[in-house]
Amino acid sequence: MSDVKPRAARRGGRWIEEWDPEDEHFWRTTGESVARRNLVFSVLSEHIGFSIWSFWSVLVLFMGDEYGIDPAGKFFLVSTATLVGAVVRVPYTFAVARFGGRNWTVVSASMLLLPTVAAWVVMEPGTSYTTFMLVAILTGVGGGNFASSMTNINAFFPLRKKGWALGLNAGGGNIGVPVVQLVGLLVIATAGDGSPRVLLAVYTPLIVVAAALAWRYMDNLAPVTNDTGAARESVRDAHTWIMSFLYIGTFGSFIGYSFAFGLVLQNQFDRTPLQAASITFIGPLLGSLVRPFGGHWADRFGGARITLLTFLGMAAATGVVIVASRAESLAVFLVGFIALFVLSGVGNGSTYKMIPGIYQAKARAMGLRGEEAAAYGRRLSGAAIGLIGAVGALGGLGINLAFRQSFLTTGSGVNAFVSFLAFYGLCSAVTWAVYLRGARRAATGGGGAAVAGGRPSEVPAYTGV
Repeated sequence: MSDVKPRAARRGGRWIEEWDPEDEHFWRTTGESVARRNLVFSVLSEHIGFSIWSFWSVLVLFMGDEYGIDPAGKFFLVSTATLVGAVVRVPYTFAVARFGGRNWTVVSASMLLLPTVAAWVVMEPGTSYTTFMLVAILTGVGGGNFASSMTNINAFFPLRKKGWALGLNAGGGNIGVPVVQLVGLLVIATAGDGSPRVLLAVYTPLIVVAAALAWRYMDNLAPVTNDTGAARESVRDAHTWIMSFLYIGTFGSFIGYSFAFGLVLQNQFDRTPLQAASITFIGPLLGSLVRPFGGHWADRFGGARITLLTFLGMAAATGVVIVASRAESLAVFLVGFIALFVLSGVGNGSTYKMIPGIYQAKARAMGLRGEEAAAYGRRLSGAAIGLIGAVGALGGLGINLAFRQSFLTTGSGVNAFVSFLAFYGLCSAVTWAVYLRGARRAATGGGGAAVAGGRPSEVPAYTGV
């Protein structure tokens, strides 16, 4: 196959009928340029989606005493947006195969206008808390863009490039969180903390631009179809749930901390909205920028190794945050908290690299080779990615609910951080026990993992664990 074959009219969009990224000649001559083009505009749309999803992490900074909402209520608003964003990731994953990656990107980007316009209408003192909750529910649609974007890009790239491509796609999307927080800072600094509609006015035209560019430049892949058998198989596969658990620790931490950072600074260290906004974007920005490196290092050294080091580092950083909180040291607290963002970003990249690697290793353990093994890996990883992304995002809900309860009962976030520390210890133990211990035994002749390229594979030989 020497070229792709787009069709101008199939179910209403641009379709590529044949796609084989594992064919090196096809990839060099045609596939890579097409995949990179789709990656660029996928990143743009996902970036705006993350910004809309994280609107409430910024809008709560505009909600002074005149709104009559206490810190626990604000954490709950943020949690609501997090929950909905996690839940809609599942149908968004299957929408790519049903409607086409390009077509669904246009639709999902356009849907971001709903929460933006709704927030414009209601964002003022005197609005009921129930109304704010309903708008927070609408902003959750921005969280779904991640799942459809990752599923789409996963199909465009060969296995050897997935760590980099998925890391870049996700990292570019994740940057939408610090960018909206930075824009919020500029609005507060220039127009004051009583002007939330200025923030909304900035994003409305950007949504339209993202949808228009996706319509003009992206493609649909005809070979990508919804495989209900693969979906059922991935749900029954223990590794899907193990990786979901680990992704709670990485991405759940990233999105949960991103949404909560400003509120924690306001309520634990008495920062003003402007002071909080001037800091909150730093952690999510760094965490987003390092995500592609997490994928790259996973490509080079193995995803499980990088993921284990990430969780050990996150446990250490959480310990620093606990000590700083008790000592009421803002400077030390910021060092530890920003380290959590950076490490979660690395872990986001490495865990997503592990997913296709796991199913490739499972295929080899089943006796499959070559393109047959690659096809099996794409089939199962494509089905699992959406579910793993959805469950992982629920970690953000857990973090915000933990902060809400901790501040409600003690006026501090220390108890929440103690629970996070225990969780990262558990994630470290699971990563080592499932994906490294068996590999080490195989490397020394003890059985358990296939060894490829002189390095243990991402997963022990599949035994249903």
